[in-house]
Amino acid sequence: MTLTSDLNFWQNKRICVTGGAGFLGSFILEGLKQRKAANVFVPRIEEYDLVNPRDIQRVLDLARPDIIIHLAALAGGIGANRARPADFFYINLMMGVQLMHEAWKFGVEKFVAIGTVCAYPKFTPVPFKEENLWEGYPEETNAPYGLAKKMLLVQAQAYREQYGYNAIYLLPVNLYGPRDNFNLETSHVIPALVRKCIEA
Repeated sequence: MTLTSDLNFWQNKRICVTGGAGFLGSFILEGLKQRKAANVFVPRIEEYDLVNPRDIQRVLDLARPDIIIHLAALAGGIGANRARPADFFYINLMMGVQLMHEAWKFGVEKFVAIGTVCAYPKFTPVPFKEENLWEGYPEETNAPYGLAKKMLLVQAQAYREQYGYNAIYLLPVNLYGPRDNFNLETSHVIPALVRKCIEA
């Protein structure tokens, strides 16, 4: 695909980016803007609870997306995961599973789910490969989060197999950088270390 056809592709698509107000989402929105995406909808948590099927339906009815990029998540560091394991499991699982299901029913052309390295087994060989994903249980402190997100991979594969649905699951590496969460209570390891080094 050439750059010109790539630009035309994005100009003509209605895109919904859940989690567009977050760290990764802010960079995705910048990328879409550079590609001249003219119709991008970002459902804000203050207006839409994506655990609630009625709110998901409202998003679909309003945005009428061709593509959903699902970045929204309850995320945090080890401390946050230890304090709220049930929330990390339930919120992430229900938000993702229901959103993909309703997107399929609605006729959304493509669903892009973003996974997490927390889905990998605790004892994964380094460097690890995609095929290592199913070779054990995740680190216990963030397993509820990691497994909830991992179920989107299972769902995407199942919906593709049974319905021919164009759902994909992307698994980025550990992310950090500008606009990250640097709160020592809730951040991931790298931003916490960056802040501690600066403050030292």
